[in-house]
Amino acid sequence: MNVSRLRKDAEAIFLAGVKAVEPAQAIRKHVTLKEDRLTVNDRTYNLPDYENIFVIGAGKASAAMGQGVEDVLGERLKSGVVNVKYGHALPLQKIQVNEAGHPVPDEAGFQGAQQIADLLKKTGEKDLVIFLISGGGSALLPYPAEGLTLDDKQQVTQRLLEVSATIHEINAVRKHISQLKGGRLARLAFPSTLISLILSDVIGDDLDTIASGPTVPDHSTFAECLRIVKKYGLMDKIPASVAGILEKGARGEIEETPKAGNPAFERTQNLIIGSNIQAVKAAKIKAEELGYNSLILSSSIEGETREVARVHTAVAREILKTGSPVSRPACVISGGETTVTIRGKGLGGRNQEFVLAAAIEIDGLEDMVILSGGTDGTDGPTDAAGAIADNQTMNRSRELGLDAEQFLRENDSYHFFKPLGDLLITGPTYTNVMDLRLVMVG
Repeated sequence: MNVSRLRKDAEAIFLAGVKAVEPAQAIRKHVTLKEDRLTVNDRTYNLPDYENIFVIGAGKASAAMGQGVEDVLGERLKSGVVNVKYGHALPLQKIQVNEAGHPVPDEAGFQGAQQIADLLKKTGEKDLVIFLISGGGSALLPYPAEGLTLDDKQQVTQRLLEVSATIHEINAVRKHISQLKGGRLARLAFPSTLISLILSDVIGDDLDTIASGPTVPDHSTFAECLRIVKKYGLMDKIPASVAGILEKGARGEIEETPKAGNPAFERTQNLIIGSNIQAVKAAKIKAEELGYNSLILSSSIEGETREVARVHTAVAREILKTGSPVSRPACVISGGETTVTIRGKGLGGRNQEFVLAAAIEIDGLEDMVILSGGTDGTDGPTDAAGAIADNQTMNRSRELGLDAEQFLRENDSYHFFKPLGDLLITGPTYTNVMDLRLVMVG
């Protein structure tokens, strides 16, 4: 299995993982309709009990999820509104699709969130609301708390991203400066019946973190948010209006987000219909079909991207040296989501940076390929899902006069891989369950 074969197989394995979490297929797997009975996993809803069925949603995959819901419900569905990232819209029959900004929310997202809130305010006890949540849902559902503007939320999100705050930290703050996140959407929908169908883009599939938990009890507090902002030294870098709300909330002067026991959650079903482990397992099956001894390292990898890359290449070296933890030809698979500490002014994303850091480590070894890609088809603010490299990548880059170490220092992985033709370009996949990484040893 030479490098050419390894590269071809790596892309096929990655795409198999993505296909396994295709949204409409996931909807049809978990949501079925027989006569007048709608079954969602282990719960059944008698549709004649409801006057209207509405669909709302937010996330990169919500339009594709909407297609699945429309396929199941057909004319029974009254109407709906979903917010998706620019470029991720799909044509729907009954559901309005709004394109908006991600990862920093914009005015289009705010207008769409307002439409969703207005729809929910009109629903009653005899209405059924289906909420479609996927990766990016937090940024695509921006509805600032009273006294705040969209610009306030944009600044807070940007400041937190710049200091590489974790997704848990970012979402905790988002919840407390929003009218819909942190269980507040469920409270707004009450007393209607609410079904949340979720594609998880969060390590551990924590419901209160996915899209900032709009339909589940919130475990975070204003006091915690205040600690996060102070931890990163942002108190004087975020809008005074936001700092003021967090301080008032920590003193108990503003109502907390809904906690466990709130009656709104008694009429809410939350169901994860797709997650990273499904993509990882599907990749493993494909690798074995192609003749590789495959191993799942973990579906919960997180941490600094460059350090994670070194761990993966250390595993590759061990395979070459001892045949452990899996013998050759080998395919080691991992999932999750790493973080990049931005030091330079280049262009790239965590997957491209992972591959660049790994390519430096495997320079000159035996036949080996590294691939890392975002399952949504987008890596950072680029048109690439990620990148692919092999043990000869450094030689080819040197022939083009590219200094890999310098590109890595500048966080400029995109412009390193582009002239090499090694960007992984898939276009929008209309799903999102974090990242998929492959280490292939021939």
